[in-house]
Amino acid sequence: MNFARDIVDAAPPERLALVELARDGGRREWTFGEVADRSARLAGTLRARGVEPGQTVMTLVGNRPEWVLAMVACFRIGAVVLPCNEQLRAKDLALRLEICRPAAVVCDERNRAELEAARPEGAVLLVPDEELFAAEPEAAQHLDPRDPCLITFTSGTAGEPKAVLHAQRYLEGQRLQASRWLGARPGDLVWCTAASGWSKSARNVFIAPWLQGAAALLHDDRFDPAERLELLERERVDVLCMAPTEYRVIAKRAEPRAVPALRELVAAGEALNPEVLRVWKDATRLEVRDGYGQTETGQMTGNLTGEPARPGSMGRPLPGVKLWVDEGELVADPATVPTFFRGYLGEPDADADPVWRTGDRVTVDEDGYLYFEGRSDDVIISAGYRIGPFEVESALVTHPAVAEAAVVAAPDEERGSVVRAVVVLREGHEVSQGLARELQDHVKACTAPYKYPRIVEFAEALPKTTSGKVRRALLREKGV
Repeated sequence: MNFARDIVDAAPPERLALVELARDGGRREWTFGEVADRSARLAGTLRARGVEPGQTVMTLVGNRPEWVLAMVACFRIGAVVLPCNEQLRAKDLALRLEICRPAAVVCDERNRAELEAARPEGAVLLVPDEELFAAEPEAAQHLDPRDPCLITFTSGTAGEPKAVLHAQRYLEGQRLQASRWLGARPGDLVWCTAASGWSKSARNVFIAPWLQGAAALLHDDRFDPAERLELLERERVDVLCMAPTEYRVIAKRAEPRAVPALRELVAAGEALNPEVLRVWKDATRLEVRDGYGQTETGQMTGNLTGEPARPGSMGRPLPGVKLWVDEGELVADPATVPTFFRGYLGEPDADADPVWRTGDRVTVDEDGYLYFEGRSDDVIISAGYRIGPFEVESALVTHPAVAEAAVVAAPDEERGSVVRAVVVLREGHEVSQGLARELQDHVKACTAPYKYPRIVEFAEALPKTTSGKVRRALLREKGV
């Protein structure tokens, strides 16, 4: 198998592949013929710079065609692509560089300073640069379904983020959710708004649409609720995939309205409250169909196309996927999940195990619809982002005023949850609103800005177990 050969090269060359909306207001349509040619030439450039099949290539590019072309170029030559979000800071990038040891990095010029601060050792290819596409086209490699393909990072609760390794089968495996949940059809225009670097962006921005014969919309700019609605109407988007927070914010600030071409609305990452679902249905006559997956597993459940969506439910298992609830925790049979990961980088394969424990607590109704209750561990899900407390705590304690810090989730109307930090100060420092803002800015400078604590509280001491572990559950329950 080879996604570049079987999907990109095999498509009619004149068929629409991408609609690019640039930051400067420019618009361009890309055909599959153009994507095939330029990705093959970029693959040739990577090979000329020493990238071999099985080696890793990091990307640090926004939602623009160069990111897609770099991904497809890696698929073509059997390189393992590591897409990174532009919000990552030097510390985050340095961790990824250390763990994955990429042979090359494809970086947007606007991210160059942050990347250089992380000190990459491999070749750095900057975009935009037409020279990247001057090489002779590289032929597609024949790849095995278990050959490595993609690395994405997930958040942990007791340590640094982990590198999740997916195999080539992950790409073809997207057909299931693309047809039964995303609902894309040949000739559609699909807009998945997830920023490059996230698990959902890797699978739903262009991979799932292309598997269905649809085109993908790339919008390389910040989220603006009113503009989002204008673009949906102007570009005649058929399928919209947004984070629950984006649905919430638009419902609250921009008054969603009927869009003539729009046929499917889907969301994943966290539960949507009934009021938001009602606002969107009243305005568009469409139901927002929720779904569920993990970085490790890909999509596993959904309110399926052609079936009524149940408000508050993340749907039922996708056809053929075996899930069950064990003492309140959602559990899966890896052999039935077509997008299940190979394992964490540097660790034994996970797909050989007969059971995968998701760490998510759910309930199930009499019809098999699942309802998310919360994490069994302490990962915070805010606006669709999964945030490990350890990362934020580590950033906080590097500030000279902080002796200790604990981070938990706090409920929020728009984001579902936000990061709440409880801080113990060092001697000689006084509690103040100014210091709270300073700590927020400090976290933004140390790590990706979306991780910063929107609530900062101060305490004399943190509640701990007898062994010295912070009792985060007590912090969440009592708000102290």
